[in-house]
Amino acid sequence: MLPHLSPLQGRLAALALLALPLSACMADKSVTGSTYPRDYRERHPIVLKDAPRSLDVFTAGAALDDRQRDDVRAFAAEYLRSGNGPITAQIPAGSPGAHRTFQAVRAALAEGGLPGTAIAVSSYQPADPVLASPIRLSYAGMRAQVASKCGLWPQDLGVTDVAFNIRNEPYWNLGCSMQNNVAAQVADPVDLVRGRSEGRPDTIRRAKVIESIRQGKDPSTQYRQDGQNRINSTVAN
Repeated sequence: MLPHLSPLQGRLAALALLALPLSACMADKSVTGSTYPRDYRERHPIVLKDAPRSLDVFTAGAALDDRQRDDVRAFAAEYLRSGNGPITAQIPAGSPGAHRTFQAVRAALAEGGLPGTAIAVSSYQPADPVLASPIRLSYAGMRAQVASKCGLWPQDLGVTDVAFNIRNEPYWNLGCSMQNNVAAQVADPVDLVRGRSEGRPDTIRRAKVIESIRQGKDPSTQYRQDGQNRINSTVAN
């Protein structure tokens, strides 16, 4: 049997009952509430890291074909631009033509501007002698990478997390793949940190635009859509 409550006690009891759902919401927020930034660039920042870069050169006797020679030259140029430490050349053990191919690789690296002192030579044991065992060139270079890992879903996108759905916040994984694509496609990772200095201006075009403005003419270029554009290929000295 419930005891008799005064009007004041009844009102206090009613307020306590009303506060129970609110306390449950607060508990849900503290446990499952969003603790990550709303901006995808802050959730998945692009950072610069030293990461290994490698090139496999398959043994082809005492000379390299044009394709592999160009690959080695480009690898040397990339190393000179962003490499750290020496280039490591791992030669497969037990391969009769590997050392002759390596001499061609060393020559191609020199053609790309890389001195022979920058190459550290070692050997490795192929896992399967039947398969082709390449000469492995590698170095550590600066690369742009996303600091976080994609494919994580800390929040349930279904109906189980009602509080998260009501807040209408972006889910954690949103924007992660796009940031990875940007990091993979950037030509120079330093561009993500600071802009480049101003390049050489087109002085001829600049003088022409200024002269047109002085004469009260439209300095913009008028392009025709009928394919009858005429391009002056002569350049005044």
